[in-house]
Amino acid sequence: MRYWMFSLLLMGASPAWSAHAYALWGQPRYPAGFAHFDYVNPQAPKGGELRLVSNLRMSTFDKYNPFTIKGNAPAYLSNLMFDTLLTGSLDETATGYGLLAEDVTVAPDGLSATFRLRPEARFHDGQPVRAKDVAYSYETLIGPFTSPAYKTLLIDVLGVDVLDERTLRFRFRQPNRELPLTVGGLPIFSPAWGRGADGKAKPFDQVVMDIPIGSGPYRVGPVRFGKDITYVRDPNYWAKDLGVRVGTANFERVNVKIYKDNTARLEALKAGEFDLMRFFSAGDWARRLYGKRFDTGELVKGEFKHKLPKGFQSYVLNSRRPLLQDPRVREALGLALDYEWMNRQMFYGAYQRVSGLFGNTACETHGLPSAAELALMEPWRAQIPAAAFGEMYSPPRTDPPNSLRGNLRRAQQLLRDAGWSVQAGVLRNRAGQALELEYLDSGEGGIRTVAPWQRNLEKLGIRINYRAVDFALYQQRLQKFDFDIMTIAYQGTNNPGQEFADLFGSKAADTEDSGNFAGVKSPAVDALIKAMTAAKTEADLLPACHALERVIASSHYLIPQWSQSTHRMVYDAWRLAHPTVIPPYSSGESWVMDTWWAKKPAGAAHP
Repeated sequence: MRYWMFSLLLMGASPAWSAHAYALWGQPRYPAGFAHFDYVNPQAPKGGELRLVSNLRMSTFDKYNPFTIKGNAPAYLSNLMFDTLLTGSLDETATGYGLLAEDVTVAPDGLSATFRLRPEARFHDGQPVRAKDVAYSYETLIGPFTSPAYKTLLIDVLGVDVLDERTLRFRFRQPNRELPLTVGGLPIFSPAWGRGADGKAKPFDQVVMDIPIGSGPYRVGPVRFGKDITYVRDPNYWAKDLGVRVGTANFERVNVKIYKDNTARLEALKAGEFDLMRFFSAGDWARRLYGKRFDTGELVKGEFKHKLPKGFQSYVLNSRRPLLQDPRVREALGLALDYEWMNRQMFYGAYQRVSGLFGNTACETHGLPSAAELALMEPWRAQIPAAAFGEMYSPPRTDPPNSLRGNLRRAQQLLRDAGWSVQAGVLRNRAGQALELEYLDSGEGGIRTVAPWQRNLEKLGIRINYRAVDFALYQQRLQKFDFDIMTIAYQGTNNPGQEFADLFGSKAADTEDSGNFAGVKSPAVDALIKAMTAAKTEADLLPACHALERVIASSHYLIPQWSQSTHRMVYDAWRLAHPTVIPPYSSGESWVMDTWWAKKPAGAAHP
């Protein structure tokens, strides 16, 4: 998981500051010395077991190091094992409260952030967490053996100074509203992780099967490779009485099971092999959840509303490919997607269409550009699609008075303008090359949603070849940008910043394993991302967000898909209980692992 997805609640910062916490705009929700977050049950009993199914598409894991490029780490390992300097709450955005750090101070000029560590903070081996350990973690994450997303995210961090055993200062190249919370959200691990019997440290890319030494509430317990992993609660967890941790980490064990495919997972749920499963398939949710355990009330379908950003789950068009470099071709491909028909016939009306990068946030863009947005885009007018200066792009519709036929006619005109024509039923360019593309997938069920789009594209003379590969090969090809079209569920954020340089920055386009799958290389986009990250107030931030959203949407690198406003989860109501307050910014399984509890120890008889 890329880091910017791992710590969305911590993204963004500004001169708003409080010793016990750091807020983006204004003051933190919780005062110094607060007893616990409002959405937890401080009296929740400790014990029992939570049995989950892996949320990853891979069918096994081959390492315990989640930070290196090669291989696959177990699900939820980062969440459960590594504490951070600051931690977010689930009922507000862009605020970090002290976890490993007891306070944070940001310099008046915004060029540094100083953290003071708690004296009681401990790693799993009992050693204290010291300032030099935080510096080691930072330097390792920006080193040669980790995902390039860390380097992009931390590009404006000049370095870190260890001031004394418990105090360190991060220095920044320029004032940047997000950096204090970005560094505050870095996972911290012990330098002893990966040391051999002789005390010498291995190169970090060789730290593979060494058990991580973090400071989080759980450790690695029993493991059956290819089948499951169990995380065991640390009985000596140093932070269990802190306000940010009271009422959390209630399960004695968190067991994560791995299944080969979705059908096996679904049948295992019905058979009682695990306690909770989150559903993304509208068909499964509407038609396949039945059986004895549902009839008795043991298994319950729960829809938990949230206020999370919609994100921008999309078909990604790789503009590095010659056939996809013309934005008119990319727009034509999008015009052939009949979302309204799919939502009606395939999704049971369960979804809403994604419309941009910042749906369901203050950054969501509407209407014509403001004067402030135009001021940011005008210097780049020659390099920005003309449509970006008009009404905000809206995905094509097929409900009346719109129609698929009208959209396909528009697509035909765009393709003719781009030099394509139909010859013997096949769309070809002036060189006679057919417009034939490959859709790369790793899921066995993906063809179902791609097939209607394929049929519509065939009416234009375009052929999309669906290719499903095993996840290891899929991951490898994505790392090398070896694909024409694929799907990705981009996480949303209320506080966009430097992480967008990894998604759309020119430098990331040429960096293997970056998040710039679309291959965006635009000085205009780079400038807008820079304006977004340099914003000192919300009034500065919003025009930059809106301008970036207009440019990306009107360039048609992404074909928007769909999103939902609830977490759909089936859970064992005889074994599990949850707080009455549902935090609006929870992310599904993490809310369960953090705040739910066992009604009775695992193995006790059901009522």
